[in-house]
Amino acid sequence: MPTSKSPAARKTPSSPATIQPLKGVRVLSLALNLPGPAALMRCRQMGANCVKLEPPPPTGAPAGASGDPMKLYNLTAYAALHEGVRTATADLKTERGQKLLHRELAKTDVLLTSFRPSALVKLGLTWKALHKQHPQLSQVAIVGSLGERAEEPGHDLTYLAENDLVTGLDLPATLYADMGGSLMASEAVLQAVLHQRTKSKGVYLEVALSAAAGYLALPRSWGLTQPGAAVGGGHAGYRLYACKDGRVAMAALEPHFAASLCAAAGVQAAGMKAMFAPATHAAIETWLKGKTRKELDALAAEKDIPLHTLAR
Repeated sequence: MPTSKSPAARKTPSSPATIQPLKGVRVLSLALNLPGPAALMRCRQMGANCVKLEPPPPTGAPAGASGDPMKLYNLTAYAALHEGVRTATADLKTERGQKLLHRELAKTDVLLTSFRPSALVKLGLTWKALHKQHPQLSQVAIVGSLGERAEEPGHDLTYLAENDLVTGLDLPATLYADMGGSLMASEAVLQAVLHQRTKSKGVYLEVALSAAAGYLALPRSWGLTQPGAAVGGGHAGYRLYACKDGRVAMAALEPHFAASLCAAAGVQAAGMKAMFAPATHAAIETWLKGKTRKELDALAAEKDIPLHTLAR
């Protein structure tokens, strides 16, 4: 049953320790910011031996800085993303940095990158060149968009916006495209390893953050979350309400949950069609405004109603 624990009280989810499909696999990452490091974190949780080469910090950077901007944005995030990852500094624009890179690549199964195609060309890291030098190697390239748009600048927010996942002037609650892309990238690492084991050669795979946003947006494109739809606020059992001392995320969508909600609220609403009626919305809204979060949490447990209370 959902509870109303504060974010600080929740533990970070982790992968089951007993399932490690990437055990014995070596992943080398050159990817910075969030999607690449988050994908590397997932690979490490699946048992991979993870190494990351970072560029040197920019001139004038504070002591202890790295070439990954995430360490400046948020040290807590950087530490979580790199727990258990061996990091080293390598300036890939220099001969020394290139030598270090290729020493690492010689013993690597999958390379993870997040450069634009033109940057990979400048660094001598095109798939053609890499495959020739390291035929055992696979590459998972995280890009913004595919094809003709590969060189376009973009970020999580722009990819969400182009897929109709940004409403009003509020920023999204989290970095959905980046985190969705990281899951797709770790999935691509699994695909690459499976290909290596069955075909005995490396493979090149691309993961686009714009495509990750597009995948997350599929329910909206199907009409499921559009305003007025069943999970777009049209169903009185699936929406956000105010309560006496906060808010309620109500998710009583299925008929038996909706019936439990209506019975608790003293609302006469028989059948799915009645849950879309303005009168049903108004009655449940009025009832919830008179209840405290504590009362609703207790009622949810007693009556088996899926809800989660929130502060204002």
